[in-house]
Amino acid sequence: MTDTSTAHEPPVVVGVDGSEHSLRALEWALSAAEGLGVPLVVAHVRSDALQLGAARIASLGTAPELPDTVARAVRTVVEERGHRVPVRYDSLDGSVTDALPAAARGARLLVTGSRGHGGFASLLLGSTSRTLAMTAPCPLVVVPHEARAAALTDGAEAGRVLLGLHAEETPDGAVGFAFEAAHHRGVPLEAVTAFRLPLPRGAVLPAPSPALQVPPLPVADEVAEAEGLVREVEREQEERLRPFAARWPGVEVVPVVVPGDAAGRLVDGSRDAGLVVVGRHHRHRFGSLLLGSVAHAVLHHAHCPVAVVPPEPAGARA
Repeated sequence: MTDTSTAHEPPVVVGVDGSEHSLRALEWALSAAEGLGVPLVVAHVRSDALQLGAARIASLGTAPELPDTVARAVRTVVEERGHRVPVRYDSLDGSVTDALPAAARGARLLVTGSRGHGGFASLLLGSTSRTLAMTAPCPLVVVPHEARAAALTDGAEAGRVLLGLHAEETPDGAVGFAFEAAHHRGVPLEAVTAFRLPLPRGAVLPAPSPALQVPPLPVADEVAEAEGLVREVEREQEERLRPFAARWPGVEVVPVVVPGDAAGRLVDGSRDAGLVVVGRHHRHRFGSLLLGSVAHAVLHHAHCPVAVVPPEPAGARA
């Protein structure tokens, strides 16, 4: 049964091409739309051959009526599964990397499947999803293929939400998205902030002569310095999370501050997480948004769905 009261809410948009990868993304997107109580738009970009055929028919003055067999097949899958929110099927023209972002303007989410690059199962992301991660106008969720996936079930049984948090660089939109996802799923939010410890003094460059060599700090001093750095990062993380925790008081927050590699910690944590959230924050000198190194690595190697959240537009926040 479909709830028509949700028809005017911002939708979840999922890109499909009939592959097993995209059907997994479709299942995740439909569950997400039902959980959020918003419509689902199933978008298929027609093949180049189909677009060319339609253009040739149109040039003869006849309205093109070429069937979109992929859209028909996907519709059958959805209707057999059943759905509790309105579902619309759109056949799009143009390139995938142009058509899907256009279809997702004003959407709640854009969801895609993943493809292993060159047949290597260790890589999560295909070129299309990688481009969409840099250009999508709304949060993009990339759903891993079956060989790499953790449970795709929505809700508490799917596992916690894992947020990669850099106190200065992660956009507010990503933090808010993570809190909202944890709230809707009824799961804890684990905020991971990783940092690198400075090299011991005297270990950066060799002294040009023994007479100029700087004696290393005593071990106790190095430990005290590291502990002080941890406390400072913990304070910065707590300050960054505080307003969001106040907005979503029902979300259990698990703060994690550890020295080491942020991407490695998030990939390891994704084995039993339901969703990893990272921000898209770096800007090219021409103004286009780029992925940071952590987001790039997580997208390639995570074991569960990954959400890449762009910064909120200027003036969007009250």
